Amino acid sequence: MLSPSGQNKIEKKLRNIYHSLHSKIEIDQYSKEITQIIKKFNKKNKKKNKLISEKTSIIICYGDSVFDSKQKYLIKGFQNFYQKRLKNYFNTVHFLPFYPSSSDSGFAVKDHYKIDSRIGTWSDISNFAKKNDVMADIVINHSSARGLWFRNFLKDKKPGKNYFLTVNTKFNTSKVVRPRDHELLKKINIFKKTEYLWRTFSPDQLDLNFKNPVVLLRFIKIMINLVNHGVTIFRLDAIAYLWKESGTKCINLKQTHEIIKLFRLICSLLNVKTILVTETNLPEKENLSYFGKKDEANWIYNFSLSPLLIHAFLFENSTYLCRWSKQLPSTKLGNNYLNFIASHDGIGMRPAEGILNKKSTRDLLIRLKKNGSKFSYRKIKGKSKKVYEANITVFNALKKSNIDKEGKFYFERYISAHAIMISFEGVPAVYFNSLFGTSNDEAKYIITGNNRDINRYRWNQKHILNQLKNSKSKQSIFYKSLTNLLSIRTKQKAFHPNASRTTLNMGSKIFCFQRKSIDKKQSIICLTNLSSKAQYLTLNKKLRSWKNLINQKLYILPNKRLKLEPFQTVWLSN
Repeated sequence: MLSPSGQNKIEKKLRNIYHSLHSKIEIDQYSKEITQIIKKFNKKNKKKNKLISEKTSIIICYGDSVFDSKQKYLIKGFQNFYQKRLKNYFNTVHFLPFYPSSSDSGFAVKDHYKIDSRIGTWSDISNFAKKNDVMADIVINHSSARGLWFRNFLKDKKPGKNYFLTVNTKFNTSKVVRPRDHELLKKINIFKKTEYLWRTFSPDQLDLNFKNPVVLLRFIKIMINLVNHGVTIFRLDAIAYLWKESGTKCINLKQTHEIIKLFRLICSLLNVKTILVTETNLPEKENLSYFGKKDEANWIYNFSLSPLLIHAFLFENSTYLCRWSKQLPSTKLGNNYLNFIASHDGIGMRPAEGILNKKSTRDLLIRLKKNGSKFSYRKIKGKSKKVYEANITVFNALKKSNIDKEGKFYFERYISAHAIMISFEGVPAVYFNSLFGTSNDEAKYIITGNNRDINRYRWNQKHILNQLKNSKSKQSIFYKSLTNLLSIRTKQKAFHPNASRTTLNMGSKIFCFQRKSIDKKQSIICLTNLSSKAQYLTLNKKLRSWKNLINQKLYILPNKRLKLEPFQTVWLSN
């Protein structure tokens, strides 16, 4: 049963969101509906907890990231590959949107209750979730212009009636913060009046109207449907843009945070324990705000890590990375950073704002362009635009630098960047293509003209398995090195996502931090040489007896100094 206090908390959260828009009677009715949804779910489901540990790691992929031409459903091709090559290193799979979609590789959802017929069925997801944790997207900010909801919206028919956000000429958009550079509003004549549709991300992705509580209820039901099919981790896509008010930035508004708090509350009341992850590709302070007071996101994406890591390796300088790491708040049990270098998108530049200065940012973008990057822009005040993200694979991003112009150390840079990400405080997430050192998919980009497609290569299962059998192939070498790091991680208590992290200053050529297990019994010092020249460190007697967990010999010189080869990482454990 749901306690009266649980019901009261739901009602309070709804009042915080809707008190100025809807009557108390209406809010009470929506509160009762949500309560009934929870009661119905709990009646059918036994209590099930969720364990987070050093064994928690995520592989990010599409349902068709690897496909078997003989399989009718592409997701089965991936699951087959997972059993053969991934299950020993990852316990969680983040399947990027698998719904029917009209654009943006699944993020223009046409129907949240269906799975794209090419990808698979709900049974495929449910069966996979019996032995593994599944993370899925709730594409909550917008929906497809070619979906059922919008067709019904135009007919004033349910479901879809009043689902989409329209504004009139009185709505002041002068302060709106934009993540793209297309026209924000689309003029339409509907129901005998002229209004403007809101389109944050593209003309095909129409923003939903959360001022209508029916839309919020709809997404609560969508979340419950996902849990019923085994999904226990939710990525709230583009959540920061959810609520709009005239004359404001229309991002990170109070109502958006209250909606996340309501989702967190609902998740806490369900018998099956779930995790909320907010996707907020924003400057650091704004991103951190989504932890709330341990009452919003369980996890937030550690967006700043990616551009700062790339910068540190390309310019052989730990200054920005070290300063940021020292200032980054430690997590508390129940909250976590989701660490990644690559995703299905690009390297976000907004999270580096206020951390990298203008010159460093400019130098980074120039270097990335030389390495093959495309750029996506966002519109800022007036008609000017600014780089929003660099569209490039991590392999290409780290291939050459101004110092290592021939790319002599591309492999060492790549592996050490991932070693830092995998050992950093939080949960590591590896993008499927990164496992194999995949380079820019120029062919796909030429065909589609979509910048993000440069990093969305799909693998034929037979081809990639053959490459992995060949010990000398590029794919095999990268795969073995990265999975070795993940395998080591799973055995270290000091790599628990909430184990403490202390950043140590070792000069501008070395990045170093210490992790200490929650029970204080294990310590690991993670050292990375960020330069193309050997670096030397004096180790005290205690540290000289510690073991390097990574399968590489420690070079202790006669003068008791440790030698770090170019771009070498060591994990020293007591």
